[in-house]
Amino acid sequence: MSEQAVETQALDRYECRACGYIYEPGKGDDSHNIAPGTPFAELPTDWCCPVCTAKKTAFANVGPAGTASGFKENLGFGLGVNKLTPGQKNILIFGALALAFLFFLSLYGLQ
Repeated sequence: MSEQAVETQALDRYECRACGYIYEPGKGDDSHNIAPGTPFAELPTDWCCPVCTAKKTAFANVGPAGTASGFKENLGFGLGVNKLTPGQKNILIFGALALAFLFFLSLYGLQ
């Protein structure tokens, strides 16, 4: 494995499969005195989810924050929407809804 892959995996977020809590290394865990910047792999083996107390083995890697969701091999399909981050997808969806609402309201101006 390359050095860059190891470095980026240290920044990956991990989600509890029991309750949906996401451990973010940049924030740490105040309830267990885990300092910000602590990678998931360096957490103690007795560390548990601060929400539901699930064991460390109940967490799944969800990748770094702000990256496109889904499998890397599928990001090239679609109309380019698969490469958008979740925040960009929200802007696209809710922006289109707001624009459609404005067009709907503009129909009242026709007489």
